[in-house]
Amino acid sequence: MAKTVIVYFSGYGHTKRIAEVAAQAARAELVEIDAEGHVSEAGWAQLDEAQAIIFGTPTYMAAPPWQFKKFADASSKKWFARAWQDKVFGGFTNSASLNGDKQVTLIALQTLASQHGGIWVSLGLAPANTKAATRADINNLGGSVGALVQSPADASVEEIASGDLETVKSYAVRVAEVAGRLHG
Repeated sequence: MAKTVIVYFSGYGHTKRIAEVAAQAARAELVEIDAEGHVSEAGWAQLDEAQAIIFGTPTYMAAPPWQFKKFADASSKKWFARAWQDKVFGGFTNSASLNGDKQVTLIALQTLASQHGGIWVSLGLAPANTKAATRADINNLGGSVGALVQSPADASVEEIASGDLETVKSYAVRVAEVAGRLHG
C-alpha cells in the first residue's frame, strides 16, 4: 500500500478512535490537529511525503469544526506551492446524529482535496439498506463520497457501531490501495 497519512481533529475522542482504527487497517501514519487547530512541523512534513491523505473530522453544526477549518486554511501554503498536487485523498466524518448533515462535511473535505489538485476516492461500498440491516453492517449509513460514522452523544469511544468502524477500515484500505496503483 502507498504511504498514507490520516490528518484528523477530534473534539471528544470519537474521531481519534476512528482515525486510529483506519490507520491500523491501512498501515497509515496519524497527524493530529490540536485543540488550537495547529499541526506540528513534523506533521506537515508527513503530509508532504504522503501519497495519500485521509481527512478525519467530526461534523459540528453541518460543517467541520473551526480547528479543522484552521488547518484547511493553513494548507493554503501547500496549495500555493502545489505541494499536494495529484495526491490521493479521502475523508471520513462523525456526528452524534444518524444524519447530522455529515454529507456537507464530506463535500467540504472533497472540495479541499480538489483545490489542492488531488484525486478523491469514493467509498466504493453499496449501502446496507434492507429491513434486515443493522448498525453492525458495513456502510449502514449509506455513504458514497466518504465514510460516515455515528457516535451517540452519550456513547463512549468504545461504543461506536462496529459496522461504522468496519466501513472506515475498508475505506482507508481502499484509499491507500488506489494511491498505490497511481503512485506505485
